[in-house]
Amino acid sequence: MPRAISALLAALALSCSLSSCRTPAQAPSAAPASAPASTPAPDGDWAAYGRTTLGDRYSPLADIRRENVARLQPAWRYRTGELDPAFGTARPTALEVTPLVVGGTMYVSTPLGRVMALDPVEGKERWVFDPKLDRSVEYGDFTNRGVSYWRDPRLAAGEPCAARVFVGVIDGRLIALDAATGTPCRDFGSGGTVQLRNGLRNPPSSEDFENYELTSPPAVVNGLVVMGSAVADNNNIDAPSGEVRAFDARTGALRWTWDAVVQDPADPGYATWIGPSAHRTGAANAWSIIAADPERDLVFIPTSSPSVDYFGGARRGQNLYANSIVALRASTGARVWHFQTVHHDLWDYDNASPPALVSLRAGERLVPAVLQATKTGQLFALDRETGAPLIPVEERPVPRSDVPGEEAWPTQPASALPALSPQRLSVEEVWGPTEKDRAWCAERLRALRNEGAFTPPSERGTLVIPSNVGGAHWGGLAYDPARELAIVPVNRIAAIITLIPREKFRAMRQQIDRGERVGVELAGMHGTPYVLSRETFLGKPSGAPCTPPPFGSLVAVNLRTRAIEWSVPLGSTEGLDRVGIKIAPDVKGMIGLGGPVVTAGGLVFIAASTDAYFRAFDVETGKELWRAKLPAGGKATPMTYRGADGRQYVAVAAGGDGKVFGKADEILAFALPRE
Repeated sequence: MPRAISALLAALALSCSLSSCRTPAQAPSAAPASAPASTPAPDGDWAAYGRTTLGDRYSPLADIRRENVARLQPAWRYRTGELDPAFGTARPTALEVTPLVVGGTMYVSTPLGRVMALDPVEGKERWVFDPKLDRSVEYGDFTNRGVSYWRDPRLAAGEPCAARVFVGVIDGRLIALDAATGTPCRDFGSGGTVQLRNGLRNPPSSEDFENYELTSPPAVVNGLVVMGSAVADNNNIDAPSGEVRAFDARTGALRWTWDAVVQDPADPGYATWIGPSAHRTGAANAWSIIAADPERDLVFIPTSSPSVDYFGGARRGQNLYANSIVALRASTGARVWHFQTVHHDLWDYDNASPPALVSLRAGERLVPAVLQATKTGQLFALDRETGAPLIPVEERPVPRSDVPGEEAWPTQPASALPALSPQRLSVEEVWGPTEKDRAWCAERLRALRNEGAFTPPSERGTLVIPSNVGGAHWGGLAYDPARELAIVPVNRIAAIITLIPREKFRAMRQQIDRGERVGVELAGMHGTPYVLSRETFLGKPSGAPCTPPPFGSLVAVNLRTRAIEWSVPLGSTEGLDRVGIKIAPDVKGMIGLGGPVVTAGGLVFIAASTDAYFRAFDVETGKELWRAKLPAGGKATPMTYRGADGRQYVAVAAGGDGKVFGKADEILAFALPRE
């Protein structure tokens, strides 16, 4: 689970054979005959987080086009009200929701788990549900990225809960609501609720209640609700476990459970967890969006790093099926195939980006595929039915660990597609707005282990590039099927990781930061010999990144030519002075969080950047064609839909973070002027 972790990130309050793992673990079977074919969303609806359960974030709407997008103007704005004192929380929240529009109603959710139904043409409220969250708990990533919608084919329209909205509340509750009224569906679980904290292999204790959260919407496929979880990083080796579970969409009954930390000795992944404590490892959870292919009866699980992130001496081995894309049989939870993007993760290289299910051209035929962008700055293209790479992947040797008790995996997978973000930083490449900054950065870099993207953590201090928020983050990608372009926002900053022997650290124990994480973050990593020190690689005195700009980019990868089609800076330095970072305004491209969408009108819409602008780019060239100032940074993925008035709208959440992103609690919609 991503957490704000260093000086810059604190200032910005950014929250994200067995050795190859490329062959299917078992032959995929055909979807059961009873499994219904997937019903595509009407062109004007946005019925799931990624528009459909496939998650490609492509809309066939084309009323707003490259030729007229400059005329886009505000249509309405809606406040959730959660900036009001009545909704005060012990820890700052972030509105990161992607709204849904289904059947003429918009559904949005808030960090407090409140759900609203809105008129998508006027933004007027129709109903509100409040789960009455305990706001005194200091959740790490205090957010909610959306809800899921399901229409029960057994019930007639108008019957209670014939259509349901599912929301995962950050305190671990999965709630089913009547989409028409917002009232809980009493036949689901206990009075409408299933508590996901119950039944875990490693349940959170009362002391670490906030370390198990729900932040992303579930996948709903063939009458099942498939839910992951978010688990806090770097506290204990036996952190709360990250089982993925499926529940009956009508009753809430548990149908299956799958654990990335293998518990079954008969599973081939069991032997990849080595050590007496290895099978008690926590996390390896799926906190990002789960994609689903109803026709093939498959769900695609993006798993994260095991606990703890930066020392694996208690979990030696390759650690299957952490840091993987895993295809499970949706009806049973049986593993069909897996592909591991990072072996024995020591860098917090979660699969934070949602997988996108697309079709890639191979000669004259289209092949069903999975696209996965990663924090390592890579893009993998896999066969959706087998997990085999459609674009070559090779295992490359990487540096060994020099930490006692640690055994870094000797190779890591490398895609033949070009890297999305820098993989190395030399002393000659360090950057700074002044000569003093550059000299400071160069001197600091010379003292670190610095051997590329997979340099293991060390007591000396290690440069990690991309960082834990570098490369492709939870914003994920959007895919243009006509042009075969994957559009990916990336961050291009580095972090410094230092392992401090616990005995040496005892005198400093009280400095473990449990608050705003100002400066260097220190984390206990209990159960290991070390305490973690983690910081963003920033220069002095400016506080600017030591990596060269742009610090954030929007990248288009052509899957046909296997080349970068274009890459443009995303965001500007506007507003950085509020947190004491001094960079000239002509420097373009800033760190951001949030995803893109692509439309048939030839446009890419994205907010994400710290400067609080919502932008439209030409999908063929990357040229910026339109921008609108938001009340705060849009740390969210936008969406587009057709209203009952016939117009195409584009909507985005503007929540900010209370610092450089600003702070707001608004959903904003834009449209072309009425004729």
